[in-house]
Amino acid sequence: MYCSYFFSLQYLIWRRNMVDNSNNITGAASSKINGSEGVIKSLDQEQRLLPIANVGRIMKQILPPNAKISKEAKETMQECVSEFVSFVTGEASDKCRKERRKTVNGDDVCWALAALGFDDYAGPMKRYLHRYREQEIDRAIQEKARSSAQANHNLRLNEANRHLRGSIDEVNDGTEVM
Repeated sequence: MYCSYFFSLQYLIWRRNMVDNSNNITGAASSKINGSEGVIKSLDQEQRLLPIANVGRIMKQILPPNAKISKEAKETMQECVSEFVSFVTGEASDKCRKERRKTVNGDDVCWALAALGFDDYAGPMKRYLHRYREQEIDRAIQEKARSSAQANHNLRLNEANRHLRGSIDEVNDGTEVM
């Protein structure tokens, strides 16, 4: 789950950077609306950070149930994690740009992790990505089987209804029923 969240975030960050770098509309529009450079910097800072509630939730999962996490610790971790995601995503994005591709995928992130020296993370991420893709294929197969089974069931019901109507018509033999 965190890995797919990570991939979603990386894409959003990459996409935001591409828009900001290509035409710088975000800064100009914010400047006209807010009328202050300080407000723009504050908004940009907030936009580049991962949600603190999510960071805190992940931190709590690894700690003992009665452990407390200070706001400062959450904010520090939020900064570090956001910077890490941006760093790895930037490397993956550069690779895609060189290959003239517009979409960063999980394989690109795994490559970026290894290229940046995070081999301890690249291996587990590749295994997770492989399992995730297998599960998606299994889900698609199950959904197809489910919809096929439903179609077969509906076909049998329609056939039974036709048979039942034929039986009723035979009983009526053309006489009127009141």
